[in-house]
Parts: sequence; C-alpha cells; structure tokens
Amino acid sequence: MQHLIMSPAITTSTQPLFLAVTSAARPPRKTATVKTVKKQSQTSLGFGGDKKETKWHCVEGCGACCKLQKGPSFPSPEEYFDDPSDVELYKSLIGPDGWCIHYEKSTRKCSIYPDRPYFCRAEPEVFKSLFGVKEKNFHKEACSFCRDTIKAIYGSNSEELHNFNCSIRKSSS
Repeated sequence: MQHLIMSPAITTSTQPLFLAVTSAARPPRKTATVKTVKKQSQTSLGFGGDKKETKWHCVEGCGACCKLQKGPSFPSPEEYFDDPSDVELYKSLIGPDGWCIHYEKSTRKCSIYPDRPYFCRAEPEVFKSLFGVKEKNFHKEACSFCRDTIKAIYGSNSEELHNFNCSIRKSSS
C-alpha cells in the first residue's frame, strides 16, 4: 500500500498557471468617464411619443365654478377662507338657486368678469393662497379641480366635461 503525503507547496503548485499568466497579461480595466447630461423632464408614452404638460384654461360656456352652493361634497366657505370678510363676500354672491348672482345663465358668462373677486380667478397665486398648491403644480391641480366641479354640477357624461377635456387636449398638443 502506498501513502501519498501532500505538502502545502505541492498543492499550491498544482493549481493551473495559466490563470496567473492571463490575468497578468490583461491590461487593467479603465473606468469609463460618463458625462451626465441633464435632460429636460419629459414623459414618454408608448412608441417614443412625448407627453406635453397639460395646460389649464377656462372654457367659455361652462360656468360650473359659478355654482357657489355645490353641496356637501365640497368644502364650505369657512373651510376655504381664513379671512371672515372673504367668507362674507362669498356668501353674499350666492343667489337663491345656489348660482352666483353675477352668472348670467342665458349667456353662461359672468357679468363682472374683469372685476370678479380674487377667489373667482383660477391663477397660480390664488391656488397657492387658497389651497397651498405650488406654482409648478397649478395646471394639473386646476384641471383636476375643474373636472371634479364639472362632474358634480353637470355630470360625468356631460357636454361641458367633454368640451373641457377636448379643449385641454387640443391646447396641450
């Protein structure tokens, strides 16, 4: 019977030498320098199409925001305004049917439009002061606000909602 004695020197020398040779022959890897270019934010929709930011604008002939008594699903004037004089002014504009006294239903227009109160203006500063909406989120929030109001006043399948959505899509493309 034969006994083999393996010394540590023998075991290490039996490992393949080509590993050491190939790694020594290969030049060290260079780390690629990547220049980061900050792109303007875009959202891509399927097939590489770019999505434009939705831009809010008022659609004539709607008037949903002129329905001042919208019901229990909407905040009361006391919840919107910190200043009691704003609450008082808002309430003074509510007609017996819940619509603003300056809203002309036959023409669907405001009779005091150029001089309307600040809270009747859908503008970034107003949305910031009343709702805490940052200017960069104004268009998105204003569109959402209008859609919710139109649905509550005229219904989800209303011509007013259809007109609003079409108008917003056209202006954003």
